[in-house]
Amino acid sequence: MAKSTAAVKPVLKNILISQPKPDNDKNPFLLIATKHKLNLEFRQFIKIEPVSAKDFRKSKADVNVVTAIIFNSRNAIDHFFRIAEEIRYKPVAEIKYFCISEAVALYLQKYIQYRKRKVFFGNGTDKSLQDLLTKHKANENFMLSCSDLSKDHEFLEKNKFKYQRSVVYKTVSADVKDIKLTNFDMLVFFTPAGINSLFENFPKFKQGKIKLAVFGEAAQNAAIAAGLKLDIIAPTPEAASMPKAIELFLGKK
Repeated sequence: MAKSTAAVKPVLKNILISQPKPDNDKNPFLLIATKHKLNLEFRQFIKIEPVSAKDFRKSKADVNVVTAIIFNSRNAIDHFFRIAEEIRYKPVAEIKYFCISEAVALYLQKYIQYRKRKVFFGNGTDKSLQDLLTKHKANENFMLSCSDLSKDHEFLEKNKFKYQRSVVYKTVSADVKDIKLTNFDMLVFFTPAGINSLFENFPKFKQGKIKLAVFGEAAQNAAIAAGLKLDIIAPTPEAASMPKAIELFLGKK
C-alpha cells in the first residue's frame, strides 16, 4: 500500500511569548496552555524607561488646556498618571478618554471612576481609533500620551488635529540573547519595538518553520516590513485577544 504524500503539519508545542509571565494562574495564556498541553515561556523583549516629570515639563506639554487624552496602551496610562501625580495635575471630570481597545479603556479603572467618566474605545486597530477621533476632531484639544516610538501623532498631524504629543515613557530593547529561538514552534509579539528587539538580539534570525503570532496593526506592519511571515494575527472579529487567536489556530489543525 502506497504511503500518503500529504504534508503533515508540525505539532505546536513550545511557544515563546514576548511578555512578562502573568501572576494570575487564570490568565488566558495559561488556561489554553493547560487545555492544549502547550509549553509556554514568557520573556519580555523590551524594557520601559519612564520619562521624568522634569523632562515632561521641558517638552512644554500643557495639560491645563487639554480636553481629551488618547491612550494606545496600558503603559501609556500608567506613565501618564505617574507623571500627573508628580506634577500635581488631576484631570477634571469633564476630560474625555480615547483608547485603542476596550481592554485598554477598562484599565483606566485603576486611576479614575470609570463609569462616571466619558470613555471611548476602538476595536484594537489603528483605524478604529482614528475613526473615533475624527468624529470628535472639531470640539477637542487632544493630548496623545505615548512612548517615544509611537507614530500615532502622524495621523493627528496629517489631519490637522488640535493636539499635543506627550512622551511619557521610552521603549528600548531588552537583552534576550540567551534564548535559543529554534527551541520554539511559535513566537508571539505585541509591539513594533518587540519586532525590532528580535533583530537587534538576533540579527541573523531566519524564521524558517517557526510560526509567528502578532497582535496589533502596528506590530503586524513592522513584522511584514522585516520580511516575516504572519501565521496568526489579532485582534480580528473572531478573536479579540491573542490567546483566543492561538486557540482558533490550534482548532484548525
